[in-house]
Amino acid sequence: MSKNKGNLAENKACEYLISQGFKIVDKNFYAKKLGEIDIIATKNSTYHFCEVKSADNYETAVNNITKSKISKLIRSIQYYLQIKNLNTSYSLDAIIVVNERITHLENITL
Repeated sequence: MSKNKGNLAENKACEYLISQGFKIVDKNFYAKKLGEIDIIATKNSTYHFCEVKSADNYETAVNNITKSKISKLIRSIQYYLQIKNLNTSYSLDAIIVVNERITHLENITL
């Protein structure tokens, strides 16, 4: 996916989260060699670390969230919490953007 398409999907995801009562804390957080967290948002004292995926169809987008990707995201989340000195509840979420349809999958695991 092109960087431009990715940015567009992330912007749509942010707009969606805000409309659902989330507060955006950070975007595109780079965790050293671990990778990037697309969106960090909070709602009801819970941090939501969001991976945004976009594709021509839902199945392709969801299947791009691999076990390896999730383990990197978990390490990135742990790094973020450590450097920000946060001891808080959190959720790893996926936001799937297919055209104008947005699906928010909370607390994903493999």
